[in-house]
Amino acid sequence: MAQEELQLTYTEKRHGWFLPFMETLHNPRKLAAYIPIIFATIAMFIGTSWQLFLPKSDPARYQCYALTFWFGGNAIKMLPAEQCAFLSSMLQSSPFRMLPLEYPSLTIIPFSLALLAPLPYYQLVFAFLMSLMAFCIYWLLLRYGPYQSALTYTFYLLIGAVATTQVRFDILPAALTLIALIAAERKHWTSAYLALALGTLLKLYPLLLLPALFIAEQRSLGRFYQPPRHIDMRALPHALWSTLREVRHWSWRNCLLCFASILGVTGLFALLNFDGAVLSQLEYFFKRPLQVESVGGSLLWLASHVGYPITTSYDFGSININSALGDMTSKLSTLGLVAGYSYALYLQWRGRLTLGQCFIALHLVFIATGKVFSPQYLIWLLPLLAYVYSTEGIWLLTWGAISLLTTFIYAYFYSHSPDLTHVPGFFEWVTVRNTLFVLLTLAFLSNWRHIRSPRYTRLGHEAFVSMLSH
Repeated sequence: MAQEELQLTYTEKRHGWFLPFMETLHNPRKLAAYIPIIFATIAMFIGTSWQLFLPKSDPARYQCYALTFWFGGNAIKMLPAEQCAFLSSMLQSSPFRMLPLEYPSLTIIPFSLALLAPLPYYQLVFAFLMSLMAFCIYWLLLRYGPYQSALTYTFYLLIGAVATTQVRFDILPAALTLIALIAAERKHWTSAYLALALGTLLKLYPLLLLPALFIAEQRSLGRFYQPPRHIDMRALPHALWSTLREVRHWSWRNCLLCFASILGVTGLFALLNFDGAVLSQLEYFFKRPLQVESVGGSLLWLASHVGYPITTSYDFGSININSALGDMTSKLSTLGLVAGYSYALYLQWRGRLTLGQCFIALHLVFIATGKVFSPQYLIWLLPLLAYVYSTEGIWLLTWGAISLLTTFIYAYFYSHSPDLTHVPGFFEWVTVRNTLFVLLTLAFLSNWRHIRSPRYTRLGHEAFVSMLSH
């Protein structure tokens, strides 16, 4: 004990003011603790300033949805003609009929909040609301996250989402998945399932996390058989059967509550417009081609150098890539999704992934194998990575590189040409980013160089002091 006290005294003398300053930054009751997120918010307003009043930005699209839902099709006359042109063939004259084409119906609520401001300031108010949600995530990490998680989140926000957080609503489902994880780790299972349901009602991807949450709940309740950590492959079928035969003893209440919430809210909107509440999202999911930034899009671009030409087209709200190999590549991506998703759940079943790690794995697999890889998709992972791997150098390096590349692609190519695919270097930089992302996904699933094993994440302040003293 005397040696530990001597070491701590040495560390405090060595670092002087630094440790007290860090203590202040991690105390949610101190105003100084919020300096980093305030700085990040200012940076976000600077980073999105060129988009905030554009008639064809994403928030402008959200404004069209909100106006036509509450006031009917004639309401678009209050906006510039080009802003809502994408709705011209689908407008409903009556209110409460027009629902978002590509998003779940409940998104009409956050889209509508900014309507409380004068119409010319809609996008500015929307940016402020998304900044407020980013601030809430920061507070959650200060209050419930491990040491330095809030600072890590701010760092990721600055380098990977400074130009997208305020002009997309992806920060909302990202916050809800973090709440679900925090609640689950504290055994508040009903709250965790409801947070996941609400996230799914805003963006469909959180539904992929439901099996992982269900496995964690059953294991916590002692109703889920877990095979030995080291087991012969020949014994796996028996171990799987030992798990499945306990199905009668599993607790289904919270899972059913989650499904009931999703179906109930969707059903209410379906009474207003069944096509808008259900069919339009399914059509978007199944019919849209590969987007130019997706991993599949990079594969098609590489194939264009060996005799398979590509073309681009704007449809389904994004720039997409077309090729004779497009259908096959899309099917391979789907196969990769099924394989990666199943393997992540298998690792959790074997006890090799915690719930937080499984959430991260499922996000990585979904983005790496998806038809779309939009820049804002990084937002989904930021709170989870900061919460699970708050002080890991390998994550700061790898995710930092992916984030910087994504920000460069978005800020440079998206702002320099209406047809960004014709700007020299676009496909090359996207392919580099996608290669890093796929390698990170594979490394995480295979635990290459123990990338899944945090050294300091859960040890808090004591570990941080220990790390400084070496």
